[in-house]
Amino acid sequence: MRGPLAELQQDRHARLTGHRVRQRHGAMIAPRRHGAGFTLMELMIVVAIVAILAAVALPAYQDSVTRTWRNKATACLTELAQSMERRFTGNMSYVGPAGAADELPPNTCTVEDGMAQRYAFSFVDDPSAGEFTLQAEPQGVQATRDEDRCGTLRIDQRGTRTSSVEGGDAVCW
Repeated sequence: MRGPLAELQQDRHARLTGHRVRQRHGAMIAPRRHGAGFTLMELMIVVAIVAILAAVALPAYQDSVTRTWRNKATACLTELAQSMERRFTGNMSYVGPAGAADELPPNTCTVEDGMAQRYAFSFVDDPSAGEFTLQAEPQGVQATRDEDRCGTLRIDQRGTRTSSVEGGDAVCW
């Protein structure tokens, strides 16, 4: 039987703990507390899943970054070739001004956004009156990631685009 004292104790306990107290055969039973957290096994499973996802995603991301920088380099080579054509239109020669015959035409694409750390732009040989060949040689991290696929990219006065790796012309340009 429940008396007034038992009801007061139950009410007081409920107010203090925020839990309702269950009764069983007249005796007060405290509510069960469920663990709030993760077991070590659950945590290890989550860590393993994250590691697998990172192992798959990181190489794909690095490949994407390499291709992006290569695309920027090919665009820059095309801009430089257009500048060489403007030079030819004005001078009837691809040779630069006296004392600077082997200098690239001025263009910001070779230095903006850290391009100089990834590709070195130059002529293969000094340009002559009727021909030139420009090249973009990968540097640093770009060289280690892209050496087997594309290597050094080249473009000449005819617009012929090549790569130093066999079969890379179609993939790299």
